Amino acid sequence: MATRSLATPALPAAWPTRVAGSTVFSDYWALTKPEVNFLILITTFAGFYLARPVGWRDFPLWLSIHALLGTLLVASGTGTLNQYLERSFDAQMRRTARRPLAAGRLKPAAVLWFGLASSLGGSVYLALAVNLLASLLAMATLLSYLFLYTPLKRKTPLCTLVGAFPGAMPPLIGWAAASGKLNLQAWTLYAIVFLWQFPHFMAIAWMYREDYARAGYLVLPLGPYGRARLVHLQTMLPLLALVPLSFVPAWTGEAKFYLIGALLLGAGFLCYAAQFVVRRSNSAARRLLAASIIYLPTLFVIMVLARG
Repeated sequence: MATRSLATPALPAAWPTRVAGSTVFSDYWALTKPEVNFLILITTFAGFYLARPVGWRDFPLWLSIHALLGTLLVASGTGTLNQYLERSFDAQMRRTARRPLAAGRLKPAAVLWFGLASSLGGSVYLALAVNLLASLLAMATLLSYLFLYTPLKRKTPLCTLVGAFPGAMPPLIGWAAASGKLNLQAWTLYAIVFLWQFPHFMAIAWMYREDYARAGYLVLPLGPYGRARLVHLQTMLPLLALVPLSFVPAWTGEAKFYLIGALLLGAGFLCYAAQFVVRRSNSAARRLLAASIIYLPTLFVIMVLARG
């Protein structure tokens, strides 16, 4: 494959580099990927809450706030640094061309320092205000995401597998923040998020496959047969493992309440996934993406509520 220039290419006239009403604050806010951070905070809090031996009584509110704030800072820095590393490629994709750095509204050096300050500040904050294990897990997430997953997206479709390891880390960080250690229950939460990422990302990869190909990303194989095969495997197989695994956290308390919720959510997720692998259309991928976004936070909220 030919090496692409790192210079930001000129965008077609249909892709404006300025967004009406954008401000410096809103641009930096967009760098942090708030929609991703929303899911990160929910799964981090669930891990924190479920690690405690009791429910809301004597709940360590300030410790949970410290854990969430530190995790948020590291996640925001990771998202920012990811955009810094991929700025020239983001500019070639329709879905990312309007990002603040790709569109030229922010300077690369400023974005780099913002990302470094957020990441390092969050890691230090976790170490001082929470515990060292939570900080180390957050740092491992950042490093593996930026230096393993990010470059592999341009080399092999196996990048999804590699990226799922750091992507599933938030509940572990929450669990470690609350208890200072990890156990089988913590790794069960990790496995749930790990498996969930595959159908979630396959929906995104399919919807924006032309964009990814334009920028030289190999998130899907080039040939139609290999592409269809990967979509089938990475959508259905993880889901077939995820649904029964999601029943395991019935130890959270109200087992019947949780199991009913997990069953309904899993059935809906499987239904949209099956439609996607059969039709392989953008509309089916969009519905699967919506189902995945609903599934994960709802499942973790039910875990917390079932624990009482």
